[in-house]
Amino acid sequence: MPADHSTYLKPLVGMTLDELRRVASEAGLRPFAAGQMARRLYVGRVKSIDAMTELSKPSRAWLEQNYQVGLTPPRLASRSTDGTVKYLFATRTPSVDYLKNQRDSLIDIEAVYIPDRDRATLCVSSQAGCRMGCRFCMTGRQGLHGDLSSAGIINQILSIPESESLTNIVFMGMGEPMDNVDEVIKAIEVLTSPWGLAWSPTRITVSSIGKLDGLRRLLDETKVHVAISVHSPYPTERRDLMPVEGAFPLTAVTALLSEYDFSHQRRLSAEYIMWQGVNDDLRHADALARALRGLHCRVNLIRFHSIPGFEGRPASREAMERFRDRLNQLGVTATIRASRGEDIQAACGMLSGEKSTRQS
Repeated sequence: MPADHSTYLKPLVGMTLDELRRVASEAGLRPFAAGQMARRLYVGRVKSIDAMTELSKPSRAWLEQNYQVGLTPPRLASRSTDGTVKYLFATRTPSVDYLKNQRDSLIDIEAVYIPDRDRATLCVSSQAGCRMGCRFCMTGRQGLHGDLSSAGIINQILSIPESESLTNIVFMGMGEPMDNVDEVIKAIEVLTSPWGLAWSPTRITVSSIGKLDGLRRLLDETKVHVAISVHSPYPTERRDLMPVEGAFPLTAVTALLSEYDFSHQRRLSAEYIMWQGVNDDLRHADALARALRGLHCRVNLIRFHSIPGFEGRPASREAMERFRDRLNQLGVTATIRASRGEDIQAACGMLSGEKSTRQS
């Protein structure tokens, strides 16, 4: 954790090149110094401003009085028997502008590292908690505690021990990314720009319940993959599971998605958690295929992971396989997603920002 003085200073990590140019101007530096800072932050991954040796000592001293790098290591790691690691971060979320009033608060958020043969995926959070209220999700049931800044998102990626080996990022952790779309898009800019981490957008997937205004911005302003939470093709059922169906019905979401091309580099997927006797029969498979008609979309079938206070039970493996096969017969590519990290509460829908029993 940074020293007390630095915790109240605005982080440089998470800033775009334009924002770094403004910082350079404040410091009395030439505009090209922004590129030097960006290279040190995102390529060199420095931990201190003093390590930005291209800048003069007086410039570094000024920056240290007004900014911090902003990288904070996880305060806890929980390790699964399957190799998954859940990291707990204490993240500072400003309640008002750092430079006008130095008030902020510490909130706990989680990120999940998932190694799988030649892939190393990090599932990142975009909020602490979530306001969407999905009944089957631990994050949604705790309500929203705060949005993460771009700095808080990028910190998850740069501060874990496996950072250098990551191959993919998925925004499927705590929070609804489209409810914090400004900071999510800024973080994607840092991840994909030549002056940043220079990742291909095809290495990034953003999941959403289908919040329409944010989703359109994501589709217009980035080229990342998109995953939409569906869970039932029937409006009444979906509303019972996901109250946001009332505000953002699946029909409106699919209508928006149909305006975009997912047939080439950008990929669209539908996330479908399965419950026994609720949404796991062939009638639902047929209705799901109809709901997705006209979209170049694959379906990820997900086993439900039980959480306190929700009575649903996981669908059987046999039911999931029948459902998958029916979708494939109907021309909809469907796969069953492997469950990872359930023993440390790191699986889909289980993130809550609480300590796990299996820690290191």
